[in-house]
Amino acid sequence: MRATLALLLALFAAYTVMVYSHGQGTRTERANNEVRAGIGIWQQENCQSCHQLYGLGGYMGPDLTNVVSQRDTVRIRTFIRYGTGRMPAHALSGPQIDQLIAFLAW
Repeated sequence: MRATLALLLALFAAYTVMVYSHGQGTRTERANNEVRAGIGIWQQENCQSCHQLYGLGGYMGPDLTNVVSQRDTVRIRTFIRYGTGRMPAHALSGPQIDQLIAFLAW
């Protein structure tokens, strides 16, 4: 029982390090205007109430820390525009969705 718990804790720790260290320490570019606009949309649409970025935010939706590197932008755009079972559709324009995706990629 203890060995199983220790193994699960070790796997959780390794997974956490892997997810949240992806690309850390290599970012030298500053947020451009498109990224800044995306941050505003993220806040305006209250995305953090359901989604997490780097472990901060809600738990209802998936963690979006690495979503752009794991999913293609067409799929992300579709989820944002039309929603899913638990995620509401967002009435954002094409450029606003591009800005939100730029923020998530940044």
